[in-house]
Amino acid sequence: MRALIGGATLVLAAGLVVGAIAEPPRGQPARFAANSVALPAAAAGAEGPVAAPAAGAAQPAAGVGEVAGSAQTTAGDAALVDATWASTVASRTVTPVRALVAYAGAALRLQAEQPACHLGWNTLAALGAIESGHGTHGGSAIGADGITLPAIYGPDLDGKAYAHIPDSDGGALDGSATGDRAMGPLQFIPSTWQRWGTDGNGDGVADPQQIDDAALAAGRYLCSYGDLSTVSGWRASVFAYNHLDSYVDSVAKTANDYSAQAG
Repeated sequence: MRALIGGATLVLAAGLVVGAIAEPPRGQPARFAANSVALPAAAAGAEGPVAAPAAGAAQPAAGVGEVAGSAQTTAGDAALVDATWASTVASRTVTPVRALVAYAGAALRLQAEQPACHLGWNTLAALGAIESGHGTHGGSAIGADGITLPAIYGPDLDGKAYAHIPDSDGGALDGSATGDRAMGPLQFIPSTWQRWGTDGNGDGVADPQQIDDAALAAGRYLCSYGDLSTVSGWRASVFAYNHLDSYVDSVAKTANDYSAQAG
């Protein structure tokens, strides 16, 4: 995994913390503060997250609506997210709602699938912001179907201007046979996608340019490094995504900003 598209990084002091946040109502994903040591405290009487879909079948949850501004009803993991919550938080964080429901849907699915991971939607949103401006890099945009058009690709990693990563897919995924390059709104290189690529929207295809697929794959990749509820665990996981401490600090700031803005 390499972050090849994104803004300038900002070095911050470790330990930036947004206070513990009560468990949200059904359909609204918990946001775990980046670098926070404490888990969010459960609110008395609050409902837990929506149950994850059965293996191999991502089914929409009852009572969720359409993606704001779109005639297409959400499906797969995105359909787990409360539509009112998504609209409100998208406005507060200035995040495209179609991207937000992908991040939040992946977080909800992982809360049920891997509860010991403690991945918050805001961490995935921070990655998406830094990697591609939520799929808007170079004039691209994420459509109602979750697909980024035009497709986003990083530069060839041919050892010239950038590190050399030999071609691993013959150009089948990234369109380049001269060297691997990062793909999609969360910037997977082909070899990483071949291992972690997954289907987050229930269409039977794992597509790095499709935001639900990319968000779930990124979430599972992060969770493979363990518990993200501690400072060390969270930082180790994000560092694995891109081996720069300044990158980790930038993701921490962005994730905490999103958590605070969400309210």
